[in-house]
Amino acid sequence: MFSFNELKIASSNQLWLNISSTDKKKAWEQAQSHSNTLARYNAYLNHLSLYIFFNWLTEWLAEESVAKPSIFPSEDSLPSIWEVLNAAAITLGEKRIVLIPSETIDLEELCVPQEWVDIPSFAGDYYLAVQVNLEANEDECFLGVLGFTTHRLLKNFGRYNANERTYVLAAKNLTKNLSVMLMTLGLPVQEEIPELFTVSEAEAQKLLQLLGNSSIYFPRLRVDVPFEQWAALLDNDEWRTQLYHRRIGGLAIAKNTASVNNLSNWFQNIFETGWQSLNTILNTESENLAFAFRQRELAAGGVSVEGVKLIDLGIQLGNHSVALLVGLTQENEQKVGIRVQLHPSHGQTYLPPNIKLALLSSSGATLQEFQSRTQDNLIQLKRFTCPKGKTFKIQVAIDNFNITEDFVV
Repeated sequence: MFSFNELKIASSNQLWLNISSTDKKKAWEQAQSHSNTLARYNAYLNHLSLYIFFNWLTEWLAEESVAKPSIFPSEDSLPSIWEVLNAAAITLGEKRIVLIPSETIDLEELCVPQEWVDIPSFAGDYYLAVQVNLEANEDECFLGVLGFTTHRLLKNFGRYNANERTYVLAAKNLTKNLSVMLMTLGLPVQEEIPELFTVSEAEAQKLLQLLGNSSIYFPRLRVDVPFEQWAALLDNDEWRTQLYHRRIGGLAIAKNTASVNNLSNWFQNIFETGWQSLNTILNTESENLAFAFRQRELAAGGVSVEGVKLIDLGIQLGNHSVALLVGLTQENEQKVGIRVQLHPSHGQTYLPPNIKLALLSSSGATLQEFQSRTQDNLIQLKRFTCPKGKTFKIQVAIDNFNITEDFVV
């Protein structure tokens, strides 16, 4: 599958594999069945890492007297794992290889999620540090395997990070030549793993109700859910599948039927799937979600409710995301004031140029439209008011991409 030029083996015996535009397109399409932008991008990176390395590994081992590799636990199970957890795994006979993808250019540490170390059914024998480079120039897109370690070495010499629930090993301690891994396949390289904590069905359902909320971007890091309980939930195929379906909610239905956002519910802090209150976003445990709503223009204008939704602009724009912000003011019992803004997200300073924000009538006629210029850090519609029962649409569009949100007051 890969030519010699695509397999760039450096003097250090590190492996480099090309990532084609076809690979990226397929991975991005497969990653859409997730509840939020971060989960989709996590699935995207893991899909690329898993299938590109899996194809290379299958070819590399074709003439070796070892078992053929297979995807762990199964292809059907991958979405339920990648919704909440980074890494992908391959079974090779009785051994398990866990791939840990990262976009960090100068990788100094291998950070392995605790689930892949301390859950017996998930634990690997080997852990590979995978660097994914997705530069805009297609010739510069590649996947590099920087080295590997074993479960035993990770447990005995790795540093446990309780805040991130990861085991961390310095990159300098990785073995770079994958041939060494092949030569040790018959050796015991996994440390003994204690049995998991037992969770009852009733306890599991409580956890599912809590963690099934897609506004919780990192359920695995909830401080009010001990790792032992989380591990028991994830280890159970049925419970993990339930968690996944709870988090994606009506995603499949929403793709075919337009859901209407009821703004009256927002005043009771009830938001539709995909929307969150601004305060929830700003107080999140992830810095990536602390959007730079710098001057809080809406709050200054007396807005009493603010809702935010992340909008993924797609692979064509480098997986850029923007944040749609809708602020409401209850002017009287029959009328609501509304202001709409579009902001960059995930640490970006400026919006992509030429992105459009539009107010549409219920019939689809354009009532207002504003387009971003170079180095615009936000665009907004002119403030408008709506009586109770009024419907309208907000559209975000750029190039061939557009998304429309329907609202009723």
